[in-house]
Amino acid sequence: MVTTGLDLTGRVALVTGAGSPTGIGFAVCRRLGALGAAVVLTATTDRVHDRAGELAESGVQATGLVADLTDPTAAQTVVAAVTSRWDRLDILVNNAGMTSVTDSDALSGGVDGLGYDEWQHSLRRNLDTAFLTTRAAVPVMRRSAWGRIVMVSSVTGPVMAMRQDAGYAAAKAAMVGLTRSLAVDLAADGITANAVAPGWIATGSQTDDERREGQVTPVRRSGTPDEIAWPVAWLCTPGAAYLSGQCLVVDGGNSVAEQRAL
Repeated sequence: MVTTGLDLTGRVALVTGAGSPTGIGFAVCRRLGALGAAVVLTATTDRVHDRAGELAESGVQATGLVADLTDPTAAQTVVAAVTSRWDRLDILVNNAGMTSVTDSDALSGGVDGLGYDEWQHSLRRNLDTAFLTTRAAVPVMRRSAWGRIVMVSSVTGPVMAMRQDAGYAAAKAAMVGLTRSLAVDLAADGITANAVAPGWIATGSQTDDERREGQVTPVRRSGTPDEIAWPVAWLCTPGAAYLSGQCLVVDGGNSVAEQRAL
């Protein structure tokens, strides 16, 4: 039985970037659904319908929507679809970003090797998606005087940085700044805003180099998507009502380890 502080029965959640069966977004959908929320998930391809079907098979009320949230009109369309069905939106998890199966453009590079178009592209994929979806969702949350907004950021940018990844680091750091601005502006409306910053996570898209990096964290492994989904889901619950404007680092202690040599 779900305890009162964790119970999301009757709540409606929107989770972006949830098309991958092995990704953080889908893990968040499973966790929110297990706590009782109806879940709307988005992705840039039809595979989002497969994920919604898997959730439905496990007893979760789930709907999949195809949307490229770098399009300023797409977020409005998605939120309108949610409110048309449920007349409410309580939870928004901004997980879209990093890469998309419909968008394989290389976005990496230092400031002297990243073209302006690529820089803008990285910001659109990793920051604008969160801004546009949040902007569409906030008026709906204000109507019910209750809301939870969670940004899935990264340790890259807010906490540390990787080589040759200026655009991604800048966008993910900006997500935390946006989170804090929202926390201040929306507190009186009963809406919290927080960020979660994952470290090395063993998704289906993790590279061999990333897997090796995970092995030299203090816990000697990469995290799992579900280990990110748990803190994200908790931030969405009634019990997290007094926590806002924070960035929760979930990286196996990697960002606090001073000695890296084995």
